[in-house]
Amino acid sequence: MSPNKDIVVFIVRRETQCSNCNEELGSGSFIYLENKQPLCLSCADLDHLDHLPSGNTALTRRAIKHSRIHAVVVQWSRTRKRYERQGILAEPKAIERAMQDCLADAEIRKMRRQREQEKREEMDLKYIKEFATKIRKLFPRCPAQEEVEIAQHACRKYSGRVGRSSAAKDFELQSIALAVEAHIRHTYTNYDDLLVGGWERNYARTEVRDEVRRVLNRWRGNDSNE
Repeated sequence: MSPNKDIVVFIVRRETQCSNCNEELGSGSFIYLENKQPLCLSCADLDHLDHLPSGNTALTRRAIKHSRIHAVVVQWSRTRKRYERQGILAEPKAIERAMQDCLADAEIRKMRRQREQEKREEMDLKYIKEFATKIRKLFPRCPAQEEVEIAQHACRKYSGRVGRSSAAKDFELQSIALAVEAHIRHTYTNYDDLLVGGWERNYARTEVRDEVRRVLNRWRGNDSNE
């Protein structure tokens, strides 16, 4: 990722595969190109962002303003033979704040209701509750309600994927730890700022690794290990 340049995410028109985790990505999936190789949003560390489609310039501008990190979404137009913008990816809270700024607009209110409905359809409330309970058990000093936020993100991440109903519900300890670690990386370190500043993903992860471990230990109640 280059400094002072937009992070660009592509919508693919044909099936492809993540070069890192080998996940099959169907038509309409989002990918990020790293060294000309496709990465799914999870491997690109952009899966904590939500898609805000094009259509309302004021809403997009405000979402970008409120989001620490954002990406431009483009798709190849077969008729015009060029890439065209299809909105942005931004932090969910930034999009919510931007929508609050635009609540007077009836169109925005309709879009917000539709977005909330889509989120409800994606989420399995029982799955979220059980996942959050496991997080609280493993990380008893996790700040209140953050285990729910982490569980909601995990639920949305695996929604619709093959095996979610069986493998994901097993709540493997490694999967839970990775979800918590990713949340800490994005929320409690300057990791996103480093990406925006042009750091390569792996170098940025190394830079914040010690801070992530400190927070993990604190949430586990192992302050003496810091």
